[in-house]
Amino acid sequence: MSDLNISEIKQEYDNLTEKLGDPELVSRWEEFQELARRRKTLEKIIETSSKLDSLKAQIEEAKQIISSQEDAQLSSLAEQELTTLLEKEQEVNRELKQILSSDQENAPRALILEIRAGTGGEEASLFAANLLDMYQKYTSSKGWKCRLLESSVTDIGGLREASLEIEGEGAWEKLRFEGGVHRVQRIPTTEKQGRIHTSTASVAVMPKAKKSSISLNPADLRIEIYNASGPGGQNVNKRKTAVRIVHIPTNTVVTSQASRNQQQNRDFAYAILESRLQQKKLEEEQSKSAQTRKAQIGTADRSEKIRTYNFPQDRITDHRVQKSWHNIENILQGVADEMFEETSSILAQEESS
Repeated sequence: MSDLNISEIKQEYDNLTEKLGDPELVSRWEEFQELARRRKTLEKIIETSSKLDSLKAQIEEAKQIISSQEDAQLSSLAEQELTTLLEKEQEVNRELKQILSSDQENAPRALILEIRAGTGGEEASLFAANLLDMYQKYTSSKGWKCRLLESSVTDIGGLREASLEIEGEGAWEKLRFEGGVHRVQRIPTTEKQGRIHTSTASVAVMPKAKKSSISLNPADLRIEIYNASGPGGQNVNKRKTAVRIVHIPTNTVVTSQASRNQQQNRDFAYAILESRLQQKKLEEEQSKSAQTRKAQIGTADRSEKIRTYNFPQDRITDHRVQKSWHNIENILQGVADEMFEETSSILAQEESS
């Protein structure tokens, strides 16, 4: 962290504190939120850097006691303390590196998470519904905002596809590595002979586009309004409230019928479209400037199996980090912080190394 200029960071923090004290800034809500988030990040950097400096001072003190050899008992205690302090120093260094990495990436506060049933017929759609339930309950437990932008369900309660908008501090860091193919191994409720079936569902995670980052030309859009439908295709309300938007230049199609309000569905569809187009733009930029670096979202990684949910063995295994967790039912009920925390922490460190 030799290139970390803490005095400049403190100066920026003080400047932001002064700006945020301007009563007129609150009327420019998006700008206010951006500045507040930036200040909070700087505060974390300052606090963690201070913690690191304190540890370094304690380490130096312990080394001096050991080298003096004036008191054998004191030297022995200092050696034990030094081991603990060095471990803490490594831990805080990793913490600081992760904060700086997130800051450099300008980590978004909101994201779009999409789930689609894969191979395995109805069992795949039921598994996709399990994943949707897990993410919704997990976000609720974290106190994040979660909105269902779009969902398409099957006759037996399975899920063809769904889109969630998730917003909250730490949401992007915890969930950005969820993109990929999720595999389930279990005995379906419809299986008569007790055979284990393997099915899949895919998850895509994209940062929610900021209003200023994507410009949509109305001439490039074809907007269609139609009756929302439920399981089996029947109309669920007589008014046309479902919205389909086609981005003609890229042939990107998005739909939303999550709300009974047409305007709200239109807003939801725009949010999904903007995020997909932003992700496409990001992929193109990464392809040009960093072909050797594999992005965790929107690349070939999406077609790879990242995690297996094995019900007979009550085990979830993440193949990227070679770790497993037990108690599948609890995790699918949203008690998944340990899994998301460990996975995101390891992958973030690998990505920044």
